[in-house]
Amino acid sequence: MRGPPHPRSPITITQHLTPRARAALVVGRGLGTAPAPGLVLGGILGLQGGAALTTRLYPAVGPAGVVTLRLAIAAVALTALWRPRIRGDRAGLGIAAAAGTLLAVHHLAYYEAVARLPLGAATTLEFLGPFAIALCGSRRAPDLLWAGLAITGVMLLSRTGTALDATGVACATVAGCCWAGYILLGKRLAGHAPDGRGLALAVAWGALISLPYGITQAGTRLLDPGTLVEAAAVAVLSSVVPYTLQLEALRRLTPRIFGVLTSLEPAIGALIGLLFLGQHLAVAQWAGVAAVGLASVGATRTEGSAGGT
Repeated sequence: MRGPPHPRSPITITQHLTPRARAALVVGRGLGTAPAPGLVLGGILGLQGGAALTTRLYPAVGPAGVVTLRLAIAAVALTALWRPRIRGDRAGLGIAAAAGTLLAVHHLAYYEAVARLPLGAATTLEFLGPFAIALCGSRRAPDLLWAGLAITGVMLLSRTGTALDATGVACATVAGCCWAGYILLGKRLAGHAPDGRGLALAVAWGALISLPYGITQAGTRLLDPGTLVEAAAVAVLSSVVPYTLQLEALRRLTPRIFGVLTSLEPAIGALIGLLFLGQHLAVAQWAGVAAVGLASVGATRTEGSAGGT
């Protein structure tokens, strides 16, 4: 008499998967076991490293061309990995389209800012969006103190030492607003799809939106082989990896805590700008960067001591 069939081991199941499905399974398992704060930090490092690398592409295709190549290549990679479906899920498509629109506008504004401002300054101004999310809805006195410290930091950054381009400041502010909106929508996107399918759709839609701007600014230079190679590196470093990490982090964190955890982004941006691009800030401007980061750390500790998320 035959006994009950033995369940197939994970190794046996994996052997019967296609290479694409096997890769998706490995990525999903790896993300699921990583700590959420580590995912956020990895995303920040990728975003800022990619932003530094894009400065080499500006002379060839301009900021809009960089955004178009970055999103288009990232969309191809994410679509090949996750194979998203576009039928039968209108709600999911709507969320992905809204998130993709915010991504496209954020990228266009942020890279225009990076083209005009030191990386640390652009990132600090952009960070005000996530920081607003971190403080949203709180009426406690300590939170108002941290908000005031963050505003002081921005004033130090923008009014002392190295002059900052007004258009760059405006673009960085727009990027911050879009990033705040993406954090809120990203939480819904992460909850709607169990893997990276929603992200793939969002990035693909963002690529379509940015395409006219990229073609207008760069034209056929977008197809230069050398440019495509560098753009592929930028897409993987600053789009595929960080957005995958951050979307997984948003599955486990509230938008408020996620916004607080990005407090290291301005400092990392300033350090990368100094080490790899030779971008120097005045002492008072470094103090401004530190003030924004300190305000975020303080908000995190206040949040933890209150027991809220």
